[in-house]
Amino acid sequence: MKLLFRLAAALLIMLAFGQAATAAKKPRTSKKDEVVTISTSLGDIRLLLSDLTPQHKANFLKLAKDGFYNGTTFHRVIPNFMVQGGDPNTKDSDPGNDGMGPPNEKTIPAEILPALRHKYGAVAAARQGDYVNPQRASSGSQFYIVQNHSGTTHLDGAYTVFGQVISGLEVVDKIAQQPCDERDRPTTDLKMTVKVEKLKKKKITELYGYQYP
Repeated sequence: MKLLFRLAAALLIMLAFGQAATAAKKPRTSKKDEVVTISTSLGDIRLLLSDLTPQHKANFLKLAKDGFYNGTTFHRVIPNFMVQGGDPNTKDSDPGNDGMGPPNEKTIPAEILPALRHKYGAVAAARQGDYVNPQRASSGSQFYIVQNHSGTTHLDGAYTVFGQVISGLEVVDKIAQQPCDERDRPTTDLKMTVKVEKLKKKKITELYGYQYP
């Protein structure tokens, strides 16, 4: 009996240590977040990227920190729909290749989630159509911001939403009002500069009124 008791006690201790180790491995929720600021001649747009789409978030932040987006333009603008930018082709002198992306551009696997919807100010990844891209993989750099105040819910489930504008929606509206040619390209280049700033979540709420879930 004593032997059985000792074995049972040892087993309970092992289980307790195992549970403690598992709990210790759980990642802590960070008290900070990274605010992305897109600066244009019409004003600044600030956005947060979702932790639910880690590949898209990491890719966008890396490009922004590396200065990739600086000098690119919002090359496709459709009022009451969205504004699109981020193509490195927009840095060259040929407007005809804007939106086509570089040859052999890497893509990002889709991270399409029901919780992330195309509401006003949502930031989503552009991509090629289903006929050549049935996996719905995202462009390596191009993104769009939903400008329709009622959202564009018909795109839900088809494109990866990976962020949300927290300040500067009026700037998105101004961009959408710019004169465009027959290809929806603004007749005057709308260049952007993008920077990233890490702030405490409490400070972000204080500055921009964003409430974390």
